[in-house]
Amino acid sequence: MNLTYDCAMFKETFESEFTWLNGFMRNVSRFGYKPAVIDPTAKQQWTYEEFNRDCNKLANALKNSGVKKNDVVFVQLFNCLQFLHFYVACQKIDAIFNPANFNFSPGETSEIIDHNHAVVYAYDTEIFETAVKAVELCKNKPSVIIAVNSLKKPFKTPENTVEYSDYVKNQSEDNPPVDFNPHIYDEVVRLQTSGTTGTPKGVPLNNINEVLSAHDVIMHFPLNVTDITMNMTPWFHRGGLHSGGPTPTLYVGAALVIMRTFNPKVTLSYIERFGISFITGVPSILTLLASRQEKHPKNISTLKGIVTMGSPLEKEACIRFQKLLTPNIFNGYGTTESFWNTFLRPFDLPEMSGSAGRSCTDDEVRIVKVYDDKKAEPDETVPTDNETEGEVIIKCPAKSTYCYVNNEQATKDKFYKGWMYTGDIGTWDKKQFITIAGRKDDMIISKGENIYPARIEETLNLHPKVSECIVTGVPDSTRGESLAAYIIPEDDSITVAELLDFCAESPNLSKYQTPRYFRFVKELPHTATGKKQHFVIKAQAKEDLKNGLLLRK
Repeated sequence: MNLTYDCAMFKETFESEFTWLNGFMRNVSRFGYKPAVIDPTAKQQWTYEEFNRDCNKLANALKNSGVKKNDVVFVQLFNCLQFLHFYVACQKIDAIFNPANFNFSPGETSEIIDHNHAVVYAYDTEIFETAVKAVELCKNKPSVIIAVNSLKKPFKTPENTVEYSDYVKNQSEDNPPVDFNPHIYDEVVRLQTSGTTGTPKGVPLNNINEVLSAHDVIMHFPLNVTDITMNMTPWFHRGGLHSGGPTPTLYVGAALVIMRTFNPKVTLSYIERFGISFITGVPSILTLLASRQEKHPKNISTLKGIVTMGSPLEKEACIRFQKLLTPNIFNGYGTTESFWNTFLRPFDLPEMSGSAGRSCTDDEVRIVKVYDDKKAEPDETVPTDNETEGEVIIKCPAKSTYCYVNNEQATKDKFYKGWMYTGDIGTWDKKQFITIAGRKDDMIISKGENIYPARIEETLNLHPKVSECIVTGVPDSTRGESLAAYIIPEDDSITVAELLDFCAESPNLSKYQTPRYFRFVKELPHTATGKKQHFVIKAQAKEDLKNGLLLRK
């Protein structure tokens, strides 16, 4: 490297200090008196100084338990104060914070714990039964298991489990000593994205990703120290954590309101009561919010904007939201691996409703050709005629590590030459507005959850009365999509009730992975090589739903 200046001090400083934690600690220093976290349920709030002291207690407790650099701390928590403690505390000791869906089944949970070699497992006592079964199924059990009783309901701590308040009791409130060498490439967060074969994929995020994901939100909203944010969706998602969630809010010095689970009446009352400026949620949530505001209006004039992600925004819905909630609606499109990458700003709406918007400031998004046997090269773009379909690919060097943890094949399949190949099919126009048409693979999106048919099909096929099945998605105005299972019976006496009971009892399926509709058929479509043709069933299911041919209990 032939430079015109001495970069030694810049390199040393940048590589060791450009971290999310340092940004947070600057806020503790300069805004220590200012509210950082507000918990309406507990009727409490914490300043930056108070919140930091509580994070230190957990960090020191983890350190005393032997948790060290690069150890994985796996959590299944609702949006709660303790979730935030774990997020910050792990960075204070250079451990890896690994939040996951609290709706995962015991089988899925144990797979992730084993796959990531988690040394700590923290779970909300509301999912006590799932957690206990998951630990039983683990091949390598975590050395520390912590029950978080954030709602303070009666709870008996099981064997080998410590309750959170006991775990942090009598721990030091001082910042733990930095006995490691921080680096911008250190993995600080690991998110989970489902796999088509049921194998969990860990998405590593480093210090740069955390800082620049925060910057992206701060720049696009824009967000500043006077703001108060609230996420109406779970923080364990990339969108939940980074889109108006803990990452940008606590990095910029704003305040964060905790919403454990979404409720439209409660949401509107919180906005009015706390003067919330930004909220985040999927379009189906905004529909419920608008209906509530229309019938029982609250003073929500403090709202500067609403950010929605997860599915396209219909034009009529957008106009309604702008009228009833705020004129400043934002709609983002992205992935767990790359955060949001295209954006519809308020000035794009409602005219461009239905599209996914244009690339974010630091990103590039293209539509490239689709081949059966290979990836298109990044420059093999389709015409910008808003008609020719191709695959959506994303370049976002600020917000992605371009890999999965311990999953070489998945990494090779998804990332190529600095681009992420999303598997989404779409079109684009001359102004580079992207419109998503569907999925290259078989993923189903229901209420913001990414669902792959393979795991559900494997479970249904274990039923002695099932010969073969295909699971697909059908349109649902509330969920986006609902699950429909097409079954070839091994025994014609099989019933929908039997299958629902079987799914409910399976340790490998979550509630949201249980099909809502069923149809018993004599054959299913396959390719010449025997692969299931999900796209054929998906088209059929849409018509069957219209014609009332799908069965429900």
